[in-house]
Amino acid sequence: MHLPRRPTLILIAAICLTRGVAAADPDGFTPLFDGRTFAGWNGDTTTTWRIEDGTIVAGRPGVAAPRNEFLATDRAYGDFELRLEYRLDCTAACNAGIQFRSVRIPDHHEVIGFQADIGPGITGAIYDESRRRKMLAVPPQEVQDKALAAGRDGWHEYVIRCEGPRARLSINGVETIDFTETDTSIPLHGMVALQIHGQLVGTVRYRNIRIRELGPAPRPA
Repeated sequence: MHLPRRPTLILIAAICLTRGVAAADPDGFTPLFDGRTFAGWNGDTTTTWRIEDGTIVAGRPGVAAPRNEFLATDRAYGDFELRLEYRLDCTAACNAGIQFRSVRIPDHHEVIGFQADIGPGITGAIYDESRRRKMLAVPPQEVQDKALAAGRDGWHEYVIRCEGPRARLSINGVETIDFTETDTSIPLHGMVALQIHGQLVGTVRYRNIRIRELGPAPRPA
């Protein structure tokens, strides 16, 4: 005799919800932030990072952030496409970013890895945080202006796509950087992390954070 399947499906769904398992959407993207808790993330959630109206927030108006801080995923990723929205409201030291293929420095607030930058003159650029400590690729100002002009109500969609040594960045549908890492000693996997930059006066907000893992891409010969 075949038992009804519906109770089984309900039970499975309940278990998934209890364990905080995020389901992928039809396009294969899995949410990294549930809009309510920091489940799956690590960082200074006592004084730096908070959640407001389904948004991850750091910083306060009129107050300078004391140092760089990063909210990082517990998991590491290799080849992926990351999509999120950000909003930067600041009056000084306007700088934030999204780390990818990164690692934390043990017993330190800093991280090492690639950063998709946010800020005047560097939006859509790639910076090498705490490693080579330099810009790896910066889009022309006219490209940055075009990308930012397509935002809505101060919010901008950032897309980071990594396949093998290649990383492509776009903001609001405008590609800003197509970068290929030529140093074969640089790791091509690591955590994702959200940054508030030290001395930023104001707030940075992140929401709708989701990721789709991709199959590994071959390295160029």
